[in-house]
Amino acid sequence: MGIQRLWLVIGCCCVVAACSYPEQQPEPLRHGLVYCAEGNPESFNPQLGTSGTTIDATSAQLYDRLIDYDAERQQFEPALALSWQALDNGQRYRFELRKDVQFHQTQWFTPTRHFSAEDVLFSFNRWLQPEHPYHSVGGGSYPFFNSSGLIHLIEHVEAIDSHTIDIHLAQADSSFLANMATDFAVILSAEYGANLLHASTPEAIDRQPVGTGPFRFVEFRKDISIRYYRHENYWRKPPGIRQLVYTITPNANKRMLKLLTGECDVIPYPLVDKLAEFSTDTEIEVQSAVNPNIAFWAFNTERPPFDQPLVRQALAHAINRPAIIQTIYDGNARLATGVLPETSWAFSEEDQTYPFDPERARALLAEAGYADGFSMSIWAMPVQRAYNPNAERMAELIQSDLARVGISATMVTYEWNTFRRRLANGEHDSVLIGWVADNADPDNFFRPILSCAAKASGNNRANWCDPEFDQLLIDAISATNRDQRVNLYQDIERAITQAVPLVPIANSLRFQAQRADIEGVELPPYGGLSFRRASRIQEPQPTTDQPVNVTEEQP
Repeated sequence: MGIQRLWLVIGCCCVVAACSYPEQQPEPLRHGLVYCAEGNPESFNPQLGTSGTTIDATSAQLYDRLIDYDAERQQFEPALALSWQALDNGQRYRFELRKDVQFHQTQWFTPTRHFSAEDVLFSFNRWLQPEHPYHSVGGGSYPFFNSSGLIHLIEHVEAIDSHTIDIHLAQADSSFLANMATDFAVILSAEYGANLLHASTPEAIDRQPVGTGPFRFVEFRKDISIRYYRHENYWRKPPGIRQLVYTITPNANKRMLKLLTGECDVIPYPLVDKLAEFSTDTEIEVQSAVNPNIAFWAFNTERPPFDQPLVRQALAHAINRPAIIQTIYDGNARLATGVLPETSWAFSEEDQTYPFDPERARALLAEAGYADGFSMSIWAMPVQRAYNPNAERMAELIQSDLARVGISATMVTYEWNTFRRRLANGEHDSVLIGWVADNADPDNFFRPILSCAAKASGNNRANWCDPEFDQLLIDAISATNRDQRVNLYQDIERAITQAVPLVPIANSLRFQAQRADIEGVELPPYGGLSFRRASRIQEPQPTTDQPVNVTEEQP
């Protein structure tokens, strides 16, 4: 399904009087764009986490990767690598690198050379090699590379010359190029890293970032704003905006208000069901797009009684998923039939989920030794995501369903980064969360969230590890025939249905709203948001005999 554009005429007269404003606001932009973000990034290096909030704030704005993926044409495209080829039966890939690519010049770093193979080695070896001087900087977990298996798949990276590299693999892997095109496989500056080591401040590489991307970092004020400036020497066409500001606005109603009053130009996760309630005043554009995602309810299988499959099956039967879809998504989601969404080429119409059946749930609880029920917690995200616009309300609905089968559930939530940290520590009983695909390969829906490696990296919210299941994943990525892979992924879905480490809930549309004079900020089918093509429609200038003075903003 392509992007749908709906033009709404919205007013805000009655809303302004009822809402208050934060004391500190970013200064007005004459030649820029303001994006209302739903939370703070965890860091400014997407290698270190998998949070969509961090990805949207960093990956496509600050960095480039070796290759990109064109979802419309369903093919990989050159980025920092001009070309690539598979050698040695798919166990070695050679990348020819682009020349004359400049890194950002900032107040704290002035590059003396252009991008080269040295930067690729530095960026990959940081997460590949435990002995690398930067491996432990920032925690050293690299969850995507661990959970996807890349950290074990890549044996080593070799510089053939200054602009040619070879990546050697332990075995052929059908998902390798797709993982190279994700928002996590970014390229950092080796020279900047060396300078920081010399200054004994290596942690600054993730706080004061330097990349080759379309924008350069200026400042971050926690809970307030992030400020970027255009990279004037960007190797692609530079962005059409000079300044990009993220204002941190966790509350969805406040984001709506800021959009309506013009304080924000673009907002994520708008309250689409409320847009039509406003009277006419200002044009707002709303985009919706099919997004390859899955919302799910995961059980901490290392904690009793969730270590028992019978209990997990009972919980799956206990909740009314169709009612959840109707209440939470307002018709903008599909009831999930498994982990894979219908956008995946490996999707099957076979339903791999448990029907709503409270009687069966009570029988399974009795069989597991919990006829009188038990108490548990449901952790709910404090932010809106594409796959779940209101996790707290969803938790309340699940609470009510569980009470009918004798289970007392308490909702737990924290500030977003605290939530993710404590979740990775395994402090939860269960959690309402989800996953958005980073690439088009079906493997991306399984290894990053359910493999044993994902458990070790803290990204497997079910803390479930099954070697037999892992072998199915390996078989699927090792196969080269698509039909064979489709069959294997259906076996993988059936294994999840039997074990029930999580309950698939919904595949939803993703929404974004923006001011009508903003162009080029389209919802990506995979990965994070990009402002590289963003621009503002300029109003016609009055005819005058005098030149128009335009002042360039400076940090």
